Amino acid sequence: MYLYGASGHAKVIIDILAANGITVDGLIDDNPEVACLCGLPVFHEYAGQSPLIISIGANRTRKAIAERLGGEFGMAVHPSAVVSGSCEIGVGTVVMQGAILQSGVCVGRHCIVNTGASIDHECVLGDFVHVSPHGTLCGNVRVGEGSWIGAGTTVVPGVRIGAWSVVGAGSVVTRDIPDNVVAYGNPCRVVRLNGW
Repeated sequence: MYLYGASGHAKVIIDILAANGITVDGLIDDNPEVACLCGLPVFHEYAGQSPLIISIGANRTRKAIAERLGGEFGMAVHPSAVVSGSCEIGVGTVVMQGAILQSGVCVGRHCIVNTGASIDHECVLGDFVHVSPHGTLCGNVRVGEGSWIGAGTTVVPGVRIGAWSVVGAGSVVTRDIPDNVVAYGNPCRVVRLNGW
């Protein structure tokens, strides 16, 4: 397995893969000053190494790299995560320590379900979504492509969050959130357009 991106996010993925007995053969990173990470070599050009996980937290960057590289992508699910057998998880996705994915959950490609996140029954996450540590999505929540759910946020059942939106940490989302906005608070409200 190879990782694209040699930073803190990569360190966590290395731990997840090690917990599954999967060896990381090296990392790829554009920064020529980074020669190794966690004792692993860092290459500065992508030469078709695979399978590959993009180990970058920024959703838009992850999407741009995935589209540029193509190739064979892996995935990483920590053994401490509780994942229903009826879940669907897309390639490139990382499910971190202590996360819970309940019955009928569908997670898209290249998503991050971070530490201790809880995704309840029949939730659907589009591609490149990031649910931050201890985010809670109650049943039947839909999250559009590229959106970022902040740490400790709770989304009540049936809510729809549009594409490429950011929901700030600690928010309580009680109504739908449109595409391309930044929203936060309790109750969560839209505060501005998302200028990513």
